[in-house]
Amino acid sequence: MKKVLITGAAGFIGFHLSKKLIAQGYDVYGLDIINDYYDVNLKLARLEALGVDTKGLQTNKEVKGNITFVKLDLQDLENLKALFERHRFDFVINLAAQAGVRYSLINPQSYIDNNITGFLNVLECCRAFPVEHLIYASSSSVYGLSEDIPFKEDNSTNHPLSMYAASKKANEMMAHSYAHLFKIPSTGLRFFTVYGPWGRPDMALYIFTKAIVEDQPFEVFNFGKMTRDFTYVDDIVESINRLLPKPPKANHPEFDKKKPLASKSTAPYQIFNIGNNSPIPLMDYVKALEIALVKKGKIDLKPMQPGDVTTTYADADSLYDYIGFKPATTIQDGIKKFVEFYLDYNTKE
Repeated sequence: MKKVLITGAAGFIGFHLSKKLIAQGYDVYGLDIINDYYDVNLKLARLEALGVDTKGLQTNKEVKGNITFVKLDLQDLENLKALFERHRFDFVINLAAQAGVRYSLINPQSYIDNNITGFLNVLECCRAFPVEHLIYASSSSVYGLSEDIPFKEDNSTNHPLSMYAASKKANEMMAHSYAHLFKIPSTGLRFFTVYGPWGRPDMALYIFTKAIVEDQPFEVFNFGKMTRDFTYVDDIVESINRLLPKPPKANHPEFDKKKPLASKSTAPYQIFNIGNNSPIPLMDYVKALEIALVKKGKIDLKPMQPGDVTTTYADADSLYDYIGFKPATTIQDGIKKFVEFYLDYNTKE
């Protein structure tokens, strides 16, 4: 079986991706620091759902379950290299990161440490112990001030609005450098507002749902006048599943050094949007949630927050052309599945 390392395996997307790749027959290894940016118990519950015995997890000690899990900080290069040397992974999927746009206004250093230094260490390990394909998470936030929608991979990303967005832009540049210098086949994925069961408590859907269930008011920014290309998590993991055995090749035929495209290169490097290609008004998203919960929410309309953008809209044609799949789950179906998870998870003793 091919060995695949998923960093951030206790996270939202990492958990779902681990399940998918196990089902596809991969030998899955998971890595996560399990920090307290949000409820640690949710992260542990995800791992337990993957068959990992989380009682007394010790740093650097591998624990067997349906995946082989190790609690490890990506900033710990020595032990990260030892892990790579021990297992010689065929594929690496880097999902570990300090998430959150608004938190980056409070603690920007965390984004340098986790998203830049951490990713540099992943690249160094892929250099020392070559892999067939490195896939890493970028973000739609890299488009920043751009209102040239729908966002295409070759649009300008030179005006990020937060340290989170800047760190993801930096990841793309770092991956290209290593692809060029050390021939590491690298694919960056710009995620667009991912949601679904087991989602993070700091994300809008979880916050809105909790407030409605508990009959509490919740804030909706820019007075609700925002649209998002909401993308269901199963569509994300299916895209990654199809991308994994299709690493980029060097000397892309569409790359012209005199008119370079950001998403392609002479190096084995590529960038894709992963979005639903169908932006939804935020208030329609809220209405779909109210319908799923059969309860009206107490909405508190607020001005725009620093670092936010009014619209995200993915052009996903390049992804479809490459893997023959395009995200298409409706918000009605996706929100219903999240609500079922939320009510089940939060009523357990």
